[in-house]
Amino acid sequence: MFNDIVVIRGGGDLASGTIQKLFRSGFKVLVLEVPEPTSIRRDVSFGEAVYQGEIEIEGIIAIHVNSLSEIENAWNDKKVPVIIDEQGKYIKIIKPKIVVDAIIAKKNLGTTVDMADITIALGPGFTAGEDVDVVIETTRGHNLGRLIFEGQAAKNTGIPGNIMGFSKERVIHSVCAGTMVNVLHIGDVVQKDDIIAYIGDVPIKATISGLLRGILRSGITVTEGFKIADIDPRLSEKTNCYTISDKARSIAGGVLEAILYLMTETQEV
Repeated sequence: MFNDIVVIRGGGDLASGTIQKLFRSGFKVLVLEVPEPTSIRRDVSFGEAVYQGEIEIEGIIAIHVNSLSEIENAWNDKKVPVIIDEQGKYIKIIKPKIVVDAIIAKKNLGTTVDMADITIALGPGFTAGEDVDVVIETTRGHNLGRLIFEGQAAKNTGIPGNIMGFSKERVIHSVCAGTMVNVLHIGDVVQKDDIIAYIGDVPIKATISGLLRGILRSGITVTEGFKIADIDPRLSEKTNCYTISDKARSIAGGVLEAILYLMTETQEV
């Protein structure tokens, strides 16, 4: 079991909780990313290896690779390979036992139940028993991380989690289309109405005071309404900017549970 390959589609912050959990549990993890990942919490997103070449999160190193031989070299070096593969062609090449769709697109972008012996998807947009074997609930609350074997996860509310009375105010969306030029960095303290970035010539201002927990990479082109930044009102929680979130860890626990459960079920048949 501990040499089984898991292909994870997506390398954002929620996906990275699953990547960490499965890597630590002894699985060989391969991450499939898009050519230009748009993670907000970049410092805890393994997909950032696409830009940086290499990224380390909580002691785990992910490395950008370009071929099957480089994937194998990364595994031999105890690293997580990240390859640009939006269509999932490496799933057909490698034929993994497990595929996890962790794109969090709120819709299915092409994952099918026949891609592997065990298929798992995170969040809404998938029907368990049809699109994949298991769906993991991603909505905060009593059911976060729960395994769904029939039906779908809760629909996306579009409302961020409440922190110190702030919810929608914590998340900043682009007011126009254009290219991001950052003024501040992840972990910086901001005051309400501080300019954190520009989209073209248009200033983007902080909606509340707090810590800049996440912001899109400079140079990314966005559409109007695109999520571009996240502010945490708790100034004492700066380390949270650089560690995997409680939500991501809970979802990751659900993924690991699903894998072990389905492996056991398969063995009993």
